[in-house]
Amino acid sequence: MRLSGVYFAVAAGGFRRYSTYRVATAAGVFTNTVFGFILAYTFTALWSERPHLGGYDESQALTFVWTGQALLAAAALIGGGFQEELQERIRTGDVAVDLYRPADLQLWWLSADLGRACFHLLGRGVAPIAVAAFFFELALPASPLTWAAFLVSVVLAVVTGFALRYLFALSAFWLLDGTGLNMLSTLLSMFFSGMLLPLTVFPGAFGEVVRLLPWAATMQVPADVLLGEYEGAGVLGAFGFQAAWAAVLLAAGRALQSLATRKVVVQGG
Repeated sequence: MRLSGVYFAVAAGGFRRYSTYRVATAAGVFTNTVFGFILAYTFTALWSERPHLGGYDESQALTFVWTGQALLAAAALIGGGFQEELQERIRTGDVAVDLYRPADLQLWWLSADLGRACFHLLGRGVAPIAVAAFFFELALPASPLTWAAFLVSVVLAVVTGFALRYLFALSAFWLLDGTGLNMLSTLLSMFFSGMLLPLTVFPGAFGEVVRLLPWAATMQVPADVLLGEYEGAGVLGAFGFQAAWAAVLLAAGRALQSLATRKVVVQGG
């Protein structure tokens, strides 16, 4: 089997793996929906006092909320996925088996994470938005091209999120316990992705800086693509921003992986 077929099989395996957790998926849908209602009513109160805050009207702000809930698990905005598993394999020394495989370590875990993200987008992303559409006036696009652009942006968001978490996961080569860095990764993602508040709300130079950080590519940019905030070549610019961060972070992960496997003795091995 060619390596491309191997990675496709790994992605399909990641999809099947998470599809077996039906009770957990149902619980996740429930949790996303409840949390979405809490945020939606909070945003409604905030936007009633500050109309057009961050450049959004109330329906756009509500759509932003529910887009975040749709991407919460798919883009692993609050952690999850492969990160803890890879760290445990590094800690126990099982990563040595992974390194002996005739496949690239980074691409192996990226493929598995893409399969996971695909399942979560379908299993935990569609239902909350469908429920929200019955209770709120959402600014969902009518154009199929906008939806297609949104899906492209989501794929780039997932890859960028993976690349960020991969860097944190590799810390296990040097640290006995990566819990602290995992918590830091989650906090950075929650605040700088736009999950709690749109990044356009932040004023001045601080707002300009946070919109240039890689976390913006995981949530803020896909939401703005869905809301039609980018027009024409602006959509390609949004894709370019996400792709550039994905490429830079993947390259950094590959460099750190090379350093770790050359210089560090696997713990337990």
